[in-house]
Amino acid sequence: MKIGCLIFLCVVIGFLQSCSPSKNASASKPFNAWDVKSTVKIKKNVPPRIIDVKNVSAEELTVFAETLLGIPYRYGSMNIENGFDCSGFINYVFNHFKISVPRTSADFTNAGKEVTIRESKKGDIILFTGSDAKAGIVGHMGIITENKKNGFWFIHAASGKGVMISSMNNYFFPRFVKVIRLFP
Repeated sequence: MKIGCLIFLCVVIGFLQSCSPSKNASASKPFNAWDVKSTVKIKKNVPPRIIDVKNVSAEELTVFAETLLGIPYRYGSMNIENGFDCSGFINYVFNHFKISVPRTSADFTNAGKEVTIRESKKGDIILFTGSDAKAGIVGHMGIITENKKNGFWFIHAASGKGVMISSMNNYFFPRFVKVIRLFP
């Protein structure tokens, strides 16, 4: 009985640390966040990753990602029939184009080239901590879909909401880690 309770507790903690809900992110008014700087101190040593995007464009990747809006959230899944967690969604989108990417959001920590939010563009990957901003581990991610003078938006799989487009808001701001560029 104790082992079963311990396993259940570990699963619940893992769930809470990963792909957190966006708490009305779609209803939040976007704000000018180009000068947002991360206050997150990364505590997990993750090796650099090189991701070969082949001849796929950021535009076609993003257009495909947007066809998945509304797919439900499912922790640990990258299967369209079951739903996606955040990294499962990213994997599904990139794998559609036969581009190999890390399976977990944490493994994206040192992938690609870091760019500022101001420099971000369609197809860039935005990284956040999980629900605990002080954890120091990337636990949520999305794909930038738009960056205009009145804000920027990203598509992601959020628990409780599924695949959706959100803007930077007060929920994401303290959890922001960085934006990375994979496409030339």
